[in-house]
Amino acid sequence: MNEYFKKNGGSILQKVDNVKIFSKDELKKITKNNLEVLGQGGFGKVYKGTLGDNTIVAVKTSIEVNEARKDDFTNEVIIQSQMMHNNIIKLLGCCLEVDVPMLVYEFAANGNLQDILHGDGNIPLPLHLRLDIAIESAEGLRYMHSSTNRTIRHGDVKPANILLTDKFIPKISDIGTSKLLTVDKDFTMFVVGSMGYIDQVFHKTGHLTQKSDVYSFGVVLLELISRKPTIYGENCSLIIEFQKSYDKENSGRMMFDKDIEIEEDILILEEIGRLAMECLKEKVEERPDMKE
Repeated sequence: MNEYFKKNGGSILQKVDNVKIFSKDELKKITKNNLEVLGQGGFGKVYKGTLGDNTIVAVKTSIEVNEARKDDFTNEVIIQSQMMHNNIIKLLGCCLEVDVPMLVYEFAANGNLQDILHGDGNIPLPLHLRLDIAIESAEGLRYMHSSTNRTIRHGDVKPANILLTDKFIPKISDIGTSKLLTVDKDFTMFVVGSMGYIDQVFHKTGHLTQKSDVYSFGVVLLELISRKPTIYGENCSLIIEFQKSYDKENSGRMMFDKDIEIEEDILILEEIGRLAMECLKEKVEERPDMKE
């Protein structure tokens, strides 16, 4: 266990104020030996757990750490522990006495926005709730981009990485997916992200900027007002179909979700659609930033 602890950067992380180090035995107790699986994360399964004070948490597998990755991993944990915002998922601590480190996060009872929008549950989503999710997600990204002491880009903004609490408060998650590549760097030869959401400039050049997150957020806005995934029907592209609609009709009305397409809200939906189109502009400098 001591070998794992050292390998996973324990000597550095145990000195960090905001990071609680859980022992292997504590983690077993918290997750009841990995009894309940919440889902699949980027690097492995996510388990439900309960702390001693009855706080429910999500415990997920991180990356496998070796000597070359140790600095990246410890930096990722430190940066996440410093991000204190209501719309960013909170890192509570980690367990390092295992081969692959485990990270302990606050729990989001309603899962992710991807499943809410496109899953089988057909959960009603009135426009005011969709607006709240969009606005508060933007607040979380704005904080990441401008309110922390480092320039941070998420790199994989999508509905699957927007978690929702029992009150549907959005929490930006999976920050670490790109953090390993973007701390104090602008370029990477290994493009992270998900097809359908990746800024094409980033995809072609490896140049990840905050405007790359803006592009991805634009796609999320289209999904919120259409309730369609990025590819739907007979291989229809959400971005392309919206663009056609605005080019042809100067309106996105034919794409709006029928459940929220009431006459008194059409103006709001059109404005959101146009804002999304601004976020998706090919020229990076023409996109708004998250503050705007």
